[in-house]
Amino acid sequence: MKVAASRKEHFNAAHRLHNPQWSDEKNSAVFGKCSNPNYHGHNYELIVSVVGEPDPETGYVYDMKILSDLIRNHVVKHFDHKNLNLDTAYFKNLNPTAENVAVVIWRILRQHIDSKYELKIKLYETERNCVEYPAH
Repeated sequence: MKVAASRKEHFNAAHRLHNPQWSDEKNSAVFGKCSNPNYHGHNYELIVSVVGEPDPETGYVYDMKILSDLIRNHVVKHFDHKNLNLDTAYFKNLNPTAENVAVVIWRILRQHIDSKYELKIKLYETERNCVEYPAH
């Protein structure tokens, strides 16, 4: 009996979608206003799910306080009110698309959550646009 236990967090961050191998014209054609040289921001909603068997003694799949602390200390603290391109080492050479941000968050948290649990990331960049990693 596997159950997903999820924690929702929030962070605000700026970024620019840009491929340095391309001209400004091509970046603008592909990424549109998201390639603004002066950056733009999002109010990201992050849902982190840990999937596993509930513990027979506690009934928990994973302690939500521990999960909340992990997310806040290893993700929110480093991404909130930051320019992802300029203020984080993760995106110095990686385009900070929602897809890449979700994968980076998964990699960060995977180091701190026992491999007996499945880990899933759902990241809303806007109310209407979200990505999931790993995909189903």
